[in-house]
Amino acid sequence: MSSRKVVSYFYDSDVGNYYYGQGHPMKPHRVKMTHNLLLNYGLHKHLEVYRPHPATEEEMCKFHSDDYVDFLKKATPDNMHEYQKQLQSFNVGEDCPVFDGLFEFCKISAGGSVGGAVKLNHNQCDIAVNWAGGLHHAKKNEASGFCYINDIVLAILELLKYHARVLYIDIDIHHGDGVEEAFYTTDRVMTVSFHKFGEQYFPGTGDIKDIGAGAGKYYALNFPLKDGIDDESYLSIFKPIIGTVIKVYNPGAIVLQCGADSLTGDRLGSFNLTTKGHAACVEYVKNFGLPLLVLGGGGYTVRNVARCWTYETSILLDKDIQSDLPYNDYFEYFGPEYNLHLTPASMENLNTYEYLEKHKNIILENLSQIKGAPSVQLQEVPPDTFYESEDEDDFDPDERLSQKALDKYRLHQNEFEDEF
Repeated sequence: MSSRKVVSYFYDSDVGNYYYGQGHPMKPHRVKMTHNLLLNYGLHKHLEVYRPHPATEEEMCKFHSDDYVDFLKKATPDNMHEYQKQLQSFNVGEDCPVFDGLFEFCKISAGGSVGGAVKLNHNQCDIAVNWAGGLHHAKKNEASGFCYINDIVLAILELLKYHARVLYIDIDIHHGDGVEEAFYTTDRVMTVSFHKFGEQYFPGTGDIKDIGAGAGKYYALNFPLKDGIDDESYLSIFKPIIGTVIKVYNPGAIVLQCGADSLTGDRLGSFNLTTKGHAACVEYVKNFGLPLLVLGGGGYTVRNVARCWTYETSILLDKDIQSDLPYNDYFEYFGPEYNLHLTPASMENLNTYEYLEKHKNIILENLSQIKGAPSVQLQEVPPDTFYESEDEDDFDPDERLSQKALDKYRLHQNEFEDEF
């Protein structure tokens, strides 16, 4: 077996304080619950933990329109009545409300994903993790599906500076529409999404017929699924498709969105995956040994999100952890079983063997249309993302993020006891 992977983990303790509003299913607090649980399992001792540098407006505008980012920066619950036209045009309202600290939340989420990509580009880690990222619905100039800034697109753009081809995999129950749309006409990014489709389920995109366009034809793959899919069925399609994708496409790096709303018992979901089945996808991708950026995403039964992402952190570290949950700040949330793993519900799996085989074969046939991994002509590489020092006397702010700079954001072990 190869030597243990270096895993960088991005976490900002402020992330759990943001609140979308009463009754809203998206709860950033789940990231803090995840962090506290993995802390009490002792997993932080094996991670390189970093406080993400907040993403700048300039970084956000590498994908998003200037006027949209400027609106997100300026809008607050107190002044939003002054922005009625923009609220409508940027799709900000009920699903994507203006809440206190909205722009700061976006900066933290995007900063962790871009920071992870930078570390991967410079071989400073093998795997980077940002559970506050994975907000895959955001579009160039509009919010969508609880997502405002598409941290995934920003991270992929960063990876493309060093890698000719980047593979994006999405195991959220919802289609990864924002990421697919951003790269729909290029062969430099292949997007693969496994999601519920039909019955007017959000976002309504991701038909198996949607395969990319122009230079990107056959570089968007969609597996539409029905209610009740279980671990065995899911892995029976996930492994052969992803295995073939990696063989045919030969990516230089992988971005894996791990939305936990595909788990059994999710408040907004209708799949029947357990933490073990969900994590088996993560492990399968990890074992290819390619630079890997692992992100969060959906997940609306917060105790199960924390279970899932904690277990997947242990998988990325190759560390076995016990099923009985350790005492933690949110211990009462996990009753009455207080167990890391989930029991599948007694629900019908509407995805028959024939249905899955038919759709798997269509996707594999589309993959066979790709004749060798696409090459990239030599061209000027965009400059690296730079980070300014909080103390400019420490080092040149135009210098690439050095180990000294990284250490400025790294949380050392003795800081954990202060935080909790």
